[in-house]
Amino acid sequence: MPKVEVTIPDHLEMQIAQLVEKGEFLNQEEAVEELLSTGIKAYKTSGPSDEDDEPSGFEDDGMMGHDDEYVF
Repeated sequence: MPKVEVTIPDHLEMQIAQLVEKGEFLNQEEAVEELLSTGIKAYKTSGPSDEDDEPSGFEDDGMMGHDDEYVF
């Protein structure tokens, strides 16, 4: 499996750590993988369709139109 390095804001890291502490995930790596997967699935079902010729908006607006928070 490919490895990716991601820098996230402190508040997101704390939320992930809390989920691990509560036993929602075994470790931080599993939490990040599952949360990213869930977010991508949500984006695919509610985001722009492949038929649109417009850019996805990731670069300008953040994920799903939020500038500093990512919705999963």
